[in-house]
Amino acid sequence: MNYLLFILFGLAPSFLWLLYYLRKDAHPEPKRMISKVFFFGMMSAIPALALEFGFQFFFDRLPLASFTSSVLFIFIGISLTEEVCKFMAVRLSAFSNSALDEPVDIMLYMVISALGFAAIENTMVLFGLNPDSPAFSIATLSGIRFLGATFLHTLASALLGYFLALSYSAAKNRRINIAKAFLFATLLHGFFDLYILKAEGTIKFFAPLAIFIATAFFISFAFGKLRAMKSACQIQ
Repeated sequence: MNYLLFILFGLAPSFLWLLYYLRKDAHPEPKRMISKVFFFGMMSAIPALALEFGFQFFFDRLPLASFTSSVLFIFIGISLTEEVCKFMAVRLSAFSNSALDEPVDIMLYMVISALGFAAIENTMVLFGLNPDSPAFSIATLSGIRFLGATFLHTLASALLGYFLALSYSAAKNRRINIAKAFLFATLLHGFFDLYILKAEGTIKFFAPLAIFIATAFFISFAFGKLRAMKSACQIQ
């Protein structure tokens, strides 16, 4: 029975955030596209995991100090890798579809992909628990993932989607905006993981919280700005 709970509580954070973000879309996307992007996001966790193992093996063998190696792995092996995989999920599933016809759609589909990715990640984390873990412990860890890792994935991918939308909506500064997209998403993701994994004391909690609050305000502004842009995206 606990294995069923692992799956249910692994998926729950993603579905709850999905309902929240879909309410922000003034022109609801086709359910088929939402399901497709979410599924591709789930599948993107597989190559991401494989690449992370490869990067860990690589960075562990570099002639560097342990902390330096860990930082490189966090920012490149985890953060950049996962953001690229979530982006590729959207590129493969949505970029050629006519449903993607507004700048804000890119941002929304990036969030949906991220939630699919997080659903697999959360489920894997729960399966790492003792099979005899009480339901309360499973639900508690799921709640922590809902407020932490799952929210992080949505914010990082929304940030990436915002700058991608700017790049595809206007040819001017396109390369700069694409570079910003991956840079800012990677930095947000990386600094969160760095504080969670390496920091000690109260900063371990308050630094990620400050990052979340600042980014959430920006994402709210970004959604509003993209909704006001009426030009169709030129996706290739």
